[in-house]
This record gives sequence, structure tokens and C-alpha cells, in this order.
Amino acid sequence: MPKLPECAHCQFYAHSSYTVCAVHPSGVDSDSCLDFREDPNAEPEKVWEPEGANYLDGELVIERAYYNGEEIAQPQQRLTSEEQWEILETHPFFTGVCPDCGYQFPPHVPELIHFDCTRCGWIDEEV
Repeated sequence: MPKLPECAHCQFYAHSSYTVCAVHPSGVDSDSCLDFREDPNAEPEKVWEPEGANYLDGELVIERAYYNGEEIAQPQQRLTSEEQWEILETHPFFTGVCPDCGYQFPPHVPELIHFDCTRCGWIDEEV
């Protein structure tokens, strides 16, 4: 029976090459252990972070970019989250429909990058 990756952080872990833990000396038969208890005295796992980045909710987030040791100015966010959602919910690139008149753009046209509506004259100003 194998030892699980989380065993090293369990309060029952034996820290031995012969015994996995006090509850399951030879390990468990599944992908998880119902008896797992986080060891409050265990050292926190150190996660490598590149310079200018850190982890936020388990995801690596780039804060600064560097080139040859010099910080590169990052472009400012142009749109708020609300504006981005508005585009996702209304722009013909994502919906296939003119936001003014409901005209259905032809599907599967890979070269279509401008979504100017031929029916009502709506113009795609995003491009």
C-alpha cells in the first residue's frame, strides 16, 4: 500500500522508512485517507516564486516583468472586469449575433475578423 503525498503533512505520519503512520502502518488502498489530520506543527510547504511574482489562491500571479535585471513597465488594464464581461456577453465574436438588430453572422468563417452588420449598419469598433 502506498504512501500519499499529503502523508508528510499529517499529524499521524511516522517519519519512518518502515511505517507510514500510526493509523495505517503500511499505507492506504485509495487516493485519499479518511484519517488525514493536518499537522499543526508541520513546516509549511515552500513554493518557489520567480522574482516579480507570487502565489494568490494557489495561482502564480506575475506582478512585475524583468529583462536583463531591468523592470519592464507593464501595460495598464484598459477595461474593468464589468466592461470585459459586457464584451463577452454582447460582442458578435463571442455570440455570433449583432448586438443591435440580432442578425446572425455566418458560422465557421475563419477569416471573419470584422463583425460589421450588413443589416443595420452596426460597426465593430473593437478592431
